[in-house]
Amino acid sequence: MKILVIGGGGREHAIIKAIKKSSLAEEIYALPGNGGIARDAICVDIKATDIKAIVEFAKKESFDFAIVAPDDPLVLGLVDELEAIGIPCFGPNKKAAIIEGSKAFSKDLMKKYNIPTAKYEVFSDLDETIAYLDHQTAPIVVKADGLALGKGVIIAETTEEAKAAVRSMMADMKFGESGKTVVIEEFLTGPEVSVLAFTDGKTLIPMISSMDHKKALDGDKGLNTGGMGTIAPNPYYTKEIADLAMEKIFLPTMEAMNEEGRTFKGCLYFGLMLTSEGPKVIEYNCRFGDPETQVVLPLLKSDLLQIMIEVSKGTLDQAEVEFSDECACCVVMASDGYPSAYEKHKEIFIDESINCVYVAGATLENGKLYTNGGRVLGITETADTLTKAIEKTYNSVSKIYFENAYFRHDIGKKAIAGMEEF
Repeated sequence: MKILVIGGGGREHAIIKAIKKSSLAEEIYALPGNGGIARDAICVDIKATDIKAIVEFAKKESFDFAIVAPDDPLVLGLVDELEAIGIPCFGPNKKAAIIEGSKAFSKDLMKKYNIPTAKYEVFSDLDETIAYLDHQTAPIVVKADGLALGKGVIIAETTEEAKAAVRSMMADMKFGESGKTVVIEEFLTGPEVSVLAFTDGKTLIPMISSMDHKKALDGDKGLNTGGMGTIAPNPYYTKEIADLAMEKIFLPTMEAMNEEGRTFKGCLYFGLMLTSEGPKVIEYNCRFGDPETQVVLPLLKSDLLQIMIEVSKGTLDQAEVEFSDECACCVVMASDGYPSAYEKHKEIFIDESINCVYVAGATLENGKLYTNGGRVLGITETADTLTKAIEKTYNSVSKIYFENAYFRHDIGKKAIAGMEEF
C-alpha cells in the first residue's frame, strides 16, 4: 500500500516508524515531514494546513490510505476532502474533530451527557467575563475556545492573573480567532493521566495510559510547553480507575458523539484528572497526543496500520490490539529558550548505538541533521520496569549533542513516587 501521513513532528515520526513495521506498507510519504522523518519516508514540502495542495498531490499520487495526525488539518476538514476523492483515512471528519476544535462544544457535550468534568462557564463578551471573575476564587483555569498550539490554557494563580489572561485572548487576540470565546473553568487537583483510544464509533479500545510533563523546567516549573517528556504506563491509573473511566467517560463520549451526528473515527485522546471524586475530563483531543505517542506506540505489539485501516472501515472489533507489559520513557531534547525564543540550525550528533530517536524539529542537509524547532528530539527507551526505562533513556540522552540543547532531568520522577504510594 502507498501511505500518506500528514504532519511533520515527533508524533508523526513515531507513527511512521510504527507503520513501517507493517507488511502492508510499501511506500510512505510525509507532508511536510522533517529532516529526521526523511530517513524513514519520502517527504514533500506541503504544509499540513494547505488542504487544497494536499488534495491535489494525493489525487496525483493515488494513495491507498492516509493518516491525518495533527489537529489543524483535522479541524479544517482534510479527512472529508481526501475521502471525497476516494482515499480512505485514519482520523475524524470535520464534524467530529470539533471535539478538540471548540472547547465550548466539548464542555457543553460533557454537561449534556453527564460526563464528569470541571465546572465551567463560556463567554464571548470581555466585560461579562471580567465581571464573572470578580466573584471567583483562584486558582482558576482560562481556556481559549479554539486551537492555540497547545498554549491556549492558562492556570491563573490569582483573579488578576485570570483577568490578564482573558484580556490577552479576547482583547489583544493573542491566539487570533481561537480566543474570541473563552471557557472559565474550576481548578481541579489530582494526578493527571493521558489515555489515547482507538475508536470507530462502535468499538472503543484504550491504549496504554501515560503521564505527560508539560512544564518547561524541572520540578514542574516554568512555562507550559507542548510536552517535555512522557512515561507509560501511568502508575496512578489503576485497573479500578480504568474500568470507571471506560464506564463513565470513554464509552459515554463515543455514544454522545454518535447521538450528536458527529461519529468519531480515529484516535480520541482523553486528558483526565484523578480527583477525590473520581476521574474527570480536563480535555479531549481529536488525535494522537504528542509526546504521548512516543511512549505508547513503542509498546504496541500489533500492526498499527492494520488497526488504522479497521478503524476507517468501521470494523475495529475485528482488529487485534495488543500492548507489551513493558514500560517506556521519552525525554524531549529542546533548544534552550523553548517555548519562548530559541536559536536554530545547530548540528545534531547522535550516537549510532541509540535505538529510538523521534525527530520533531530538524532539517536534513548534506546527510547531516540540524535543529529547526523548539522541541528537537524525543528519545524513547523501553524496559521491564519504569525505573530501568528512565535510566536507559537518560543514558541515551547523554549520547546526543547539539549546541544549546535543553531537557528536563526529572521525567518520570512523579510516576515513581506514585508507584511507591500503592
